Amino acid sequence: METVTFKLQGDIIEKMDNLLKPLNFSNRTEFIRESIREKLNSIEKDFVLMEIMRFKGSSKESISDEKLHLIRDEIARKYAKKFKVKLD
Repeated sequence: METVTFKLQGDIIEKMDNLLKPLNFSNRTEFIRESIREKLNSIEKDFVLMEIMRFKGSSKESISDEKLHLIRDEIARKYAKKFKVKLD
């Protein structure tokens, strides 16, 4: 583990100290480590959601139910042929 030193404003230290006991932290270090972990997880989740949203609605073509049915039939025929299964 590496040591990191930084300064915080007094009001932030006071708020943190007031939360230590109610949140079952034995010291400031534990509180800060957990806070950083939560923030990193939140950022990572936000990035994943942004990637998902980037693809949502990105298809320019609308596919009708009829076309989906035809595609499914074609795929079924290909797999039937591959595995030597008779569909009719």
